[in-house]
Amino acid sequence: MRRVIYFVLAFIVWVLIAWPFADGRIDLQIVVAGLIVSFLVAVLFHDILPREHHVFISPVRVFWFLVYVPVFFYHVIWANLDVVYRAVHPAMPIRPGIVKIKTRLKTDSAITALANSITLTPGTLTVDLTDDGDLYVHWINVRTDDVEKATQLISQRFEWFLHRIFE
Repeated sequence: MRRVIYFVLAFIVWVLIAWPFADGRIDLQIVVAGLIVSFLVAVLFHDILPREHHVFISPVRVFWFLVYVPVFFYHVIWANLDVVYRAVHPAMPIRPGIVKIKTRLKTDSAITALANSITLTPGTLTVDLTDDGDLYVHWINVRTDDVEKATQLISQRFEWFLHRIFE
């Protein structure tokens, strides 16, 4: 069942990236290549893909994912504007540093999604993950050294959604 789910997901990603529907017709070569590559990915790499495959077939989780995507893009755009402001400001108001973030997420998929969400947001970069699930994040403008406050400022905006999607 995992292989089937990963095959379908890989094919959907292939179609979205390759977009074989140019000029109002379907490019059959791109579709066939996508089916072959998706099949190979599902067969060869299913062991390294997340074991929590149930998250991909739950309508409630899919709903929360669809809600999360625009929220994530909102935060990415806002962070981009903040980084641009700091870069063009004559005084360049930055205070870079590494802060510790505590997460209440438990599954590997959820923690990975959180780390990637933080990294994809301009001004922050996940640099380490401890065995107990703590993240170390490089922050362009450290506002606090307090773990709880840094967690609230950096990760809680994503964590609430990711908990509903992955756990």
